[in-house]
Amino acid sequence: MRSSEIRSLFLDFFRRKGHLVLPSFSLIPKDDPTLLLIGAGMAPLKPYFTGESKPPHPRVATCQKCVRTPDIERVGYTGRHAIFFEMLGNFSFGDYFKEEAITWAWELVREGFRMPREKLWISVYEEDQEAYRIWREKIGVPDERIVRLGKESNFWEIGTGPCGPCSEIYFDLGPEIGCSREDCAPGCDCDRYLEIWNLVFTEFYREADGGLTPLKQKNIDTGAGLERLAMALQGAASLYEIDLVRPLYEYFSAKVAPGHREEAPLRIVAEHSRGTVFLIADGVLPSNEGRGYVLRRLLRRAIRFGRLLGMGDYFLSQAVPLVVDLMGDAYPELRQRQDYIIQIIKTEESRFYETLSQGMAILEGYLEELRARESKVLPGEWAFKLYDTYGFPLDLTREIVAEKGFAVDEESFKRHLAGQQDRARAARAQLELGDKKRYAPAGKEPTVFDGYSTLEGEGRIKLLLVDGQRKKEAAAGDKVEVILDRTPFYAEAGGQVGDAGILSTAGGLMVVERTSSTPGGQIIHRGTVEKGKIMEKDTVRARVDAERRQAVSRSHTATHLLHKTLRELLGEHVNQAGSLVAPDRLRFDFTHFAPLSPGELKELEERMNRLILANIPVAVEYTSLEEAQKRGATALFAEKYDREAVRVVSIGEYSMELCGGTHLRSTAEIGLFKVIAEEGIGSGVRRIEAATGMESYQLIREEGRRLEKVAGMLQVPAAKLERKLEELLQENRQLQKSCQEMKQQLSLLEVGELAKKAVNVDGVKVLSAAVSAAGAEELRLMADELKKRLAPAVVVLGTVQGGKVLLVGAVTPDLVKRGYDARPVISALARLVGGGGGGRPEMAQAGGKNPAALEAALGSVEKLIREGKAVSKEHN
Repeated sequence: MRSSEIRSLFLDFFRRKGHLVLPSFSLIPKDDPTLLLIGAGMAPLKPYFTGESKPPHPRVATCQKCVRTPDIERVGYTGRHAIFFEMLGNFSFGDYFKEEAITWAWELVREGFRMPREKLWISVYEEDQEAYRIWREKIGVPDERIVRLGKESNFWEIGTGPCGPCSEIYFDLGPEIGCSREDCAPGCDCDRYLEIWNLVFTEFYREADGGLTPLKQKNIDTGAGLERLAMALQGAASLYEIDLVRPLYEYFSAKVAPGHREEAPLRIVAEHSRGTVFLIADGVLPSNEGRGYVLRRLLRRAIRFGRLLGMGDYFLSQAVPLVVDLMGDAYPELRQRQDYIIQIIKTEESRFYETLSQGMAILEGYLEELRARESKVLPGEWAFKLYDTYGFPLDLTREIVAEKGFAVDEESFKRHLAGQQDRARAARAQLELGDKKRYAPAGKEPTVFDGYSTLEGEGRIKLLLVDGQRKKEAAAGDKVEVILDRTPFYAEAGGQVGDAGILSTAGGLMVVERTSSTPGGQIIHRGTVEKGKIMEKDTVRARVDAERRQAVSRSHTATHLLHKTLRELLGEHVNQAGSLVAPDRLRFDFTHFAPLSPGELKELEERMNRLILANIPVAVEYTSLEEAQKRGATALFAEKYDREAVRVVSIGEYSMELCGGTHLRSTAEIGLFKVIAEEGIGSGVRRIEAATGMESYQLIREEGRRLEKVAGMLQVPAAKLERKLEELLQENRQLQKSCQEMKQQLSLLEVGELAKKAVNVDGVKVLSAAVSAAGAEELRLMADELKKRLAPAVVVLGTVQGGKVLLVGAVTPDLVKRGYDARPVISALARLVGGGGGGRPEMAQAGGKNPAALEAALGSVEKLIREGKAVSKEHN
């Protein structure tokens, strides 16, 4: 049975059982700071299990794409562990419970998938008599086929909160796969018994003191791994043999260089190629933190192993079309973003080759220092610096140093990493906990927002905070936060800044400076009491600053135009990666892999202003998510939408986006569009900052004023300014050339004088000196010239630039052949000046923080040469 048939059979089965079938959610969690990525079928449904949100139906079924990294070190070395997988699941929110969950699972396994009864085993929690009874008496599974397991295996919980026992269905792959022990059974660590379905019965609440309290609403959360079901139904001994993965395994096998084949690295490359494609398709980009680091780690791990197998350059990006062919029918977004995914992976491949080169130079310097110390362990702090600064995953550093006979202090590395993560996590948690407690007295009802249709209205103060503390009243001068039962004020969301304006009561007036919202949808008005007093439960007249709202709407409508125009100009790979919609400017982050050329920026501005002049009407409507997507509406990667009612903003036939922000009535109200800046902000992400309306006009006026001022300074009319600047630049180039020639002549004179100071050490000319140089490049040129004049020679030069020490060491080629090496000498000097360095045997350089130690460091060179420190150990 093909994987696509398994997927359809599962979802159709539960649709017939009264379940609402939802499409897979994004891998990026929405409104859940506790999760980095979606790693389980129930993760996107968590608010329904906790009661924070009402589920769209009491019964739900999904096929959820997942990425889970704790077992990354086992991927490739076992047949069943994977980073990326699809999790089929059926869920009940206070509807059916154990008997239905167990009965339906068995019905689908036996009658739908037609799995042989003799291949199936069951596990239950050792204290769950109810589940055991259902399997034994209702389903008729023999007692010897039911295994009772302990809390570690068959009780699901995550600290304080909902929890419960679980029951699993296992498929016996056969004794030839297992460990051959007589007591081998489900729960064994070998690969024989494959867990294909886990049924979690959430029926308890784990109290802070460890006690269990029965839940009033009992839930069902099940997970059946698609890849594992495919293994069972396709007779595969590992996931690398199933129809979704085997073509990738075979593709990469054909790229392995002769004599380089190794099974585990080959499997790792094949497996990681899937997860990287899905992460990028869902909007994750490579970075050194968070989910971006998960992606970068997978990419670099795959690239590293691929290179060890001799696969050549860009082998990973070349495999993207195959991944899309295998998965694109089930996940159409892969086809839509294929070109973009290829470019992101190709860019990361290219950058990693550069990173390997840079990082290896640093790592080699570290190892040289360890050799000098006669140590075999790389400190965790250094490994962490390689990770934090150069993007070297720990496993990459470990593999590289192991090849050279060293180990990594991994405990120290983990402490540095944990310290960084703990600081970030603690800051987030403190902020979230503080907010939750602070706004709890306002209750759970969200604020009614009237601001689409009016900028003025009445509401009642539900909560009043003064300097973060709940108060009954606030007086003039107090900094306050106010939550109303209803308001026309738009709260900051989707990149759009919140409204400003006035709240007035019978006894006072508050100036609202910014507006935001709680996770529960309560709108917070922040500002200052201008006069009188305001009190909790007061009736308030809320009035939005209309001019500011119009300016914000101008920026927002322009942002939609910009998004569409960029896609037309640059390609369909362009997607929104972030935005700021403010009254004075807009900022738009988008996925693209190169800077926009001056010609492209000019074309962009021209197209935008033509659209503005066209006076295209802007319309807003509400429809279902499915209908909006059928009509081609653009949705953002990580947003979670109400499937029954989404707000669609259309600009004529030109643009259609799902959007909750405020907009104009037509494009003509934007007035004018002007790009302020375009820059890169990360791997594959560009940023455009622009202005609209009067802000654009003021920018153009300011540019004109500056032009007139410069023309005046150069005493030419503005029309002749370009020609005058060209003349001045040509004159400057000639002067710079003359200056450089004079510098070189002076350097040669200095080199001649320096050469006279060389001393003879066992037939080798040794020179160390402090010189005046503009930087490392000039130091290297001087050292090269001295090498030619003094050969055979060892030359060390130093200088101070901006309070920092620069050192360059050079060894002539004839001495390199005799085993001389510039690196140990430079490393020894670097330690004396408080720095580090590295390089090649013939040329090495270092930097340091202690200029006062430069003279003594250079004075030690002759002694180092006499002691043989410049000769590698292999030649001693």
